[in-house]
Parts: sequence; structure tokens; C-alpha cells
Amino acid sequence: MEPYSKEPVTLIEHVFPGDTNDHDTLFGGKLLSIMDKAGGISCSKFAHREFVTISIDTLKFIAPARQGDLLEVTGKVVYTSTHTACSKVTALAVNKATWEKKKICEGYFFFVAIDSMMRPIPIPQFVVENEEEQIEWNKAEKIRSNMIADKSE
Repeated sequence: MEPYSKEPVTLIEHVFPGDTNDHDTLFGGKLLSIMDKAGGISCSKFAHREFVTISIDTLKFIAPARQGDLLEVTGKVVYTSTHTACSKVTALAVNKATWEKKKICEGYFFFVAIDSMMRPIPIPQFVVENEEEQIEWNKAEKIRSNMIADKSE
């Protein structure tokens, strides 16, 4: 079973007043929701399966997005196991006046493929093709190993 696409998925969202706190910066939960969506869609594009989120790890909030900014959120599958895919998701804030981009958040989102009865199903496997992909694979594999170790305690 071959992957259908290793290409990343990018979502663009506008930061509206209802998305912000009293400092006019984006709510973290709103950003997480968009990042989760981008990660899930990238996994579905990769495997042509339905996925549900099982874990979010190594999430780093780097800088705020402000009301009026655009959000450019990209998810890319970087790791797979039998039923699980990991998407590295990166969020950028885009200032519409200057079109300057800055990274605001990054994390690893793990998803499991499911059938119509919500049971895990196999997925195509990610094949590492270069050094950059190997680095990301190793990071995601380490995160997953720690997740499994924590679960068994």
C-alpha cells in the first residue's frame, strides 16, 4: 500500500475579534483547533483514510498572533506506524500590512486511522527519502516511544 501524497496541507485563516482575548491576541485554543484540523487533513491526504487525534506533543507557543493577522497553518506527515500517522504542524502569523510572516507555534500531532466502527485500520507507510525527513521521523518516533512508555506506567 503506497501513500497517496506526501505533500503538506496549508490552511489560511483570518484572526477576527471573536478569536482574540482582551490583549487582542489569538486564543491558544483557537490556534490548536486550526492546527489539529491541518494535521488531520494532511494525514487523510497521505493515506486516504479517516483519522482521529490521539495525542499532541512538543507543542511550542513561540509568539502571539494579533487581531487582523492571517494564520498560515501547515501540516505535513513525518512519521507512520501500522495505524498511526504523525503530522508536524507549523503555524505562521502573516501581517497583512507588510505580508511579513513569523512562526508562532509548532507541534507534533498524532492521529489513528479508523473505520466506520471507530476501529483502528492499517495505513500506507511513510518512506524516508532524505536527511531532513529522517530527522523529523526520528523526532516523531521518539515522541511516540515516550507516549507508549508513559501509557504503560
